[in-house]
Amino acid sequence: MPANAPPALIPILGDQLSMTLSALDGIDPARATLLIMEVVEETTYVRHHKRKIAFILAAMRHHAAALREAGWTVDYVALDDPDNTGNFTGEIARAVERHAPERIVTTEAGEWRVVAMQQAWETLFGIPVEVRPDTRFLCSIGEFQEWAGDAGSLVMEAFYRTMRRRTGLLMQDGKPVGGRWNFDTDNRQALSEADMFMPRPLSFAPDAVTEEVLALVEQRFPDHPGVRDGFDYAVTAADAEAQAAYFLAHALPKFGDYQDAMLTGERFLWHSILSPYLNAGLLDAADLCRRAEAEYHAGRAPINSVEGYVRQLIGWREYVRGVYWREGPDYQRRNHFGNTRALPGWYWTGETDMHCLAEALGQTVATAHAHHIQRLMVTGNFAALIGADPYQVHIWYLEIYIDAYEWVELVNTLGISQYGDGGVVASKPYVASGAYINRMSDYCAHCRYDVTERVGEDACPFNALYWDFLARNEAKLRENPRLNMPYRNWDRWSAKAKAETRAQAAAFLAKLDAEPKTY
Repeated sequence: MPANAPPALIPILGDQLSMTLSALDGIDPARATLLIMEVVEETTYVRHHKRKIAFILAAMRHHAAALREAGWTVDYVALDDPDNTGNFTGEIARAVERHAPERIVTTEAGEWRVVAMQQAWETLFGIPVEVRPDTRFLCSIGEFQEWAGDAGSLVMEAFYRTMRRRTGLLMQDGKPVGGRWNFDTDNRQALSEADMFMPRPLSFAPDAVTEEVLALVEQRFPDHPGVRDGFDYAVTAADAEAQAAYFLAHALPKFGDYQDAMLTGERFLWHSILSPYLNAGLLDAADLCRRAEAEYHAGRAPINSVEGYVRQLIGWREYVRGVYWREGPDYQRRNHFGNTRALPGWYWTGETDMHCLAEALGQTVATAHAHHIQRLMVTGNFAALIGADPYQVHIWYLEIYIDAYEWVELVNTLGISQYGDGGVVASKPYVASGAYINRMSDYCAHCRYDVTERVGEDACPFNALYWDFLARNEAKLRENPRLNMPYRNWDRWSAKAKAETRAQAAAFLAKLDAEPKTY
């Protein structure tokens, strides 16, 4: 960019906390003002978890300090600024008045509603607006559209293999390292006592800046879910990097074996706990993949762990982003089964006598985190089985998890977990009886319900609900080839067994409907 380029205003959003942000490329710091905005609208468009708000605001404040140290001029608008307009466009209007820029340069936002705001700025402010693509992703929106074409359903595994070839990650002479593309079948081990000497993620004590944010959040959002006590997330790029290095050295070696496992009282197991930092911009996905690959080549981590981790980043993460942009804003209202049931109020408290849900929800309320199997096969599975409204399920996931931004959360929740899109991203609904949870965890051993029972007062609710789900959605699922076996099993049941099972499910749902629905 020429040294005499017109003075620029560069808005930086709360999930764009990267020193390598495309909006900064080629910009002379002497001729630019970076605008970072804490706005009420972003904290309240859904009722975000207190820790999620605190993490984002604290990370924004620390990032502003890092940018200033790097030589940038930063105009920072705090949430408690008395002149804060409460939304992005209002704050940019005020900044245009303050700084009289001749242009606005920004990186494309990650969500439809914010992109719509960016697209209106040029008309509103009467100065050129350059919206640059977000180059922190390995697959651009256009590249994903080209890959997807006109297909009605999109197979992640095919996309993942394309990304492996494109990036060269875990590839040798055009073939996958280890002789297989996917080692997922090796990654479904349940935990035993011999495997319980697991690492603990690093914990970061809040500094003065973060403590100030925590107090602000408690004051401004007292009715939001979650608690402030015990906040220990990284809020700087340096601390996020320390967490990444710790994961690669200590947890990655067994991440693959136990990535689907669940254990009472253990919130993290061998998971990375890096998704909040990746999605906010404090870490770079490509860098993490290359470093994980290096651990394999150095003999410090096995192929099933490294391939499984790489697949999460260049497979699932890039894939759901591509689907989000391809499908459009109406995706969030898709409802393949026509489900309308509200989530029970204890989704916001964790107070239920189903131990698996109490564990997954309890840690979610406490920390704003749960790992992917807890989300998919416990909280998501239950929501699908009861026929919860997929839009409400989407909103719950968006507000409750610290790493949830709509571009990454919506497709995972509405599409994969709830099958609300009717099969665009999932080849079958991710539903299961209590047997799956029992196989992958010790939860059932601590539960008041009997996972081996389908009917009766002590029967695990997941069991009857699973078969009731298949029965009530038979018209839409019977022809799905991946459900041939469960439907064949159902066909062998006697009329009496079917009736008892569906009556058990109906009684449970009636009791559920009588409970408070919202937090």
